[in-house]
Amino acid sequence: MISFFLSIIALILGYMFYGKFVEKIFGADASKATPAVTMADGVDFVPIDTKRAFLIQFLNIAGLGPIFGAVAGAYWGPSAFLWIVLGSIFAGATHDYFSGMLSIRHNGETFAEIVGHYLGTSAKNVMRIFSVILLILVGVVFINGPAGLLENITGIPTLIWVGIIIIYYILATVLPIDKVIAKFYPIFGAALLIMGVGIIVAIFVKGYTIPEIQFNNLHPTGKAIFPYLFITIACGAISGFHATQSPLMARCMSNESQGRKIFYGAMITEGVIALIWAAAAMAFFGSTQALSEAGAAAVVVNTISVSLLGTFGGALAVLGVVACPITSGDTAFRSARLAIADAIKLNQTKYRNRFIIAIPLFAIGISLCFIDFAIIWRYFAWANQTLAMVMLWTAASFLAKNKKFHYICSIPAAFMTAVTVTYIFIAPEGLKLSTNIGYPVGITTAIVAFIYFLYKSFLLKNRKI
Repeated sequence: MISFFLSIIALILGYMFYGKFVEKIFGADASKATPAVTMADGVDFVPIDTKRAFLIQFLNIAGLGPIFGAVAGAYWGPSAFLWIVLGSIFAGATHDYFSGMLSIRHNGETFAEIVGHYLGTSAKNVMRIFSVILLILVGVVFINGPAGLLENITGIPTLIWVGIIIIYYILATVLPIDKVIAKFYPIFGAALLIMGVGIIVAIFVKGYTIPEIQFNNLHPTGKAIFPYLFITIACGAISGFHATQSPLMARCMSNESQGRKIFYGAMITEGVIALIWAAAAMAFFGSTQALSEAGAAAVVVNTISVSLLGTFGGALAVLGVVACPITSGDTAFRSARLAIADAIKLNQTKYRNRFIIAIPLFAIGISLCFIDFAIIWRYFAWANQTLAMVMLWTAASFLAKNKKFHYICSIPAAFMTAVTVTYIFIAPEGLKLSTNIGYPVGITTAIVAFIYFLYKSFLLKNRKI
């Protein structure tokens, strides 16, 4: 249990000290006018106070990731704690901060447009397509996942819940952000935090033992920690999906000084939620083997919630888990609408223009709902971390261009390059090559990318390009 408490403390200290360091390196300026003020349109650019913006950002980025991902990551044992803590502080929260603040500096632009400013037009065009595909996958994942949980709670068939969720998604995608999202998300965000606290308190009160950190691979099938753990636990450590969500709040902030609380702080909070669910999964089932035999992540979450908090408390906990992914899924589709609008320069103040983009998006999303969830999740997981890697290189390029300390982004960018390249070479849904090939290729690619970046940074510093 000591490891768990130390992990929580480390996340808090990371926010207090490393978060301030990141903010200082970026150069947040409270005197700069933000897009919410200069481009207010009553639809997407709407000033929102810091507390509500934090809870909205937290709920947007959380989804099933820090819960289902953490439960799946618990298969490797307490080593998952290390990735959640170090990943959140030095990679995930830094990634989220820069994705949000760079959006503010570029008039609330979406992910791909920001990439274009620092990595070039070709990268922008690729990321336009890549990010929209990822967002649709996220939306689909966050339809099927909560629909399944709702069937477990109510007995109403999943297909009916899918229909209800899609109707809600359409409304949340096209209505002004202050009509649905800004009103209800803070409530659900607070509920998710309360439920997480309830779960971990029950773990201690009922005498379960949270294992201490160890470096052994405890996965029941022996699956390697690298790169699989770093792909499995995404939203609780670092997630490219967050780079697509941060512009939503970047368009609603009235002051750059809000950035550390909203972007860096929400990611650290998500890390706490991931720690809680990873710890709960390990402690409740007693071993990774027993955890693996307990069933899918949705079943594990339901079992833990009901057993620890009783029927009523369990229903509330699971409801929080349901609300969380639903409120990430709708903003995934909303972000996809904004990304496409930015790309084709289609003004979004009129409902007609919003529906022009939204209708085809949902047509594709609905068709994907009938594909096996496990298949979608596997490809989403790799695409998600690849997006994070690109965002980190983008942030590093911004820092290098401005002659600032780029290592806070370039080092985690190189690490995520190794993770994503290695994964696609050896994973079952990738090239299925031997680790004797995948590991050297992944690590070499990361080293080459880092050296090339240092070379380009050197030229920038010496004004040769």
